[in-house]
Amino acid sequence: MTTVEKIAAIEAEMARTQRNKATMGHLGLLKARLAKLRRELITPKGGGGGPGEGFDVAKTGDARIGFVGFPSVGKSTLICNLAGVYSEVAAYEFTTLTTVPGVIRYKGAKIQMLDLPGIIEGAKDGKGRGRQVIAVARTCSLIYIVLDVLKPLGHKRIIERELEGFGIRLNKEPPAITFRRKEKGGIALQTLVPQSELDLETVKSICGEYRIHNADIVLKYDATCDDLVDVIEGNRVYIPCIYVLNKIDQISIDELDLIYRIPHTVPISAHHKWNFDDLLELTWEYLKLIRIYTKPKGQLPDYQSPVILTQDHRAVEDFCNKLHRTLIKEFKCGLVWGTSVKHFPQKVGKDHVLNDEDVVQIVKRI
Repeated sequence: MTTVEKIAAIEAEMARTQRNKATMGHLGLLKARLAKLRRELITPKGGGGGPGEGFDVAKTGDARIGFVGFPSVGKSTLICNLAGVYSEVAAYEFTTLTTVPGVIRYKGAKIQMLDLPGIIEGAKDGKGRGRQVIAVARTCSLIYIVLDVLKPLGHKRIIERELEGFGIRLNKEPPAITFRRKEKGGIALQTLVPQSELDLETVKSICGEYRIHNADIVLKYDATCDDLVDVIEGNRVYIPCIYVLNKIDQISIDELDLIYRIPHTVPISAHHKWNFDDLLELTWEYLKLIRIYTKPKGQLPDYQSPVILTQDHRAVEDFCNKLHRTLIKEFKCGLVWGTSVKHFPQKVGKDHVLNDEDVVQIVKRI
């Protein structure tokens, strides 16, 4: 039996199994087996040389956005009109057969965009070139799922399922679960809040599938079997996602109002370049980028070329490393103007956390 057939058999068994307290342990075991089989698909035995010809695009810029969607939903038109690059556009499906990169500049940031070939249902199981497409999507800072507004949102669910099967978690935070292996002592489970799905027996059955017999596990919220499997697997990526509903020039105003109520969604017309401003503004918000302006001693701040940092790494030390990796060795202090300080300029150390549009002057040791 092939890996894909084993996956189908387990999914069928899970569909037949009723969900209740008595079956949670069995379902947890099946989910662990399913995750292990899918891992084999992501990283086939014997290595296999990377994403494949035409897919391996070097990362450049401050962030990377991947365009994922079914064939002929307008991904190529969107990247042509957003980034000004040529990606073949035609009325037939599978026009784009390799990754087409482009770059845009927005608020001083250089953002790489990748037009990926259309995926089909079953991509996670190796159909079409879906495996290579999704492997590139895993390297992105943000994913645009491009959908045809005239087609049912069933397409949205299919693409989400394909990406989930490849270990991509959309618009989610990593599970608040502490998992630590140890030499002896068995499985020790600590729950900080009441659990509706996981108990000690279920946790032991999931760990047993991975041949883990000694570990400390702390559940900091009401976690699911899937959350625990994700933590044990350790190869999940958590990527923000915007659902780009294209071709709004073909629907009514009332239908457009309904679309605006869908979370994480921006309706656009790639052909007419409608609503690109909303799309780029939400993109900036989801990428969590901030701009820091440099100020050489005795000169005005450089507002034309900001240093781009992320909200997770925005200390003065991160700023110095972005300018030049040897600068921190010569660092004495920083002078900061902006919302992160109380008076201007304020002398700060390397651990000071900066805010968007702060101005920084670095003072070196003499």
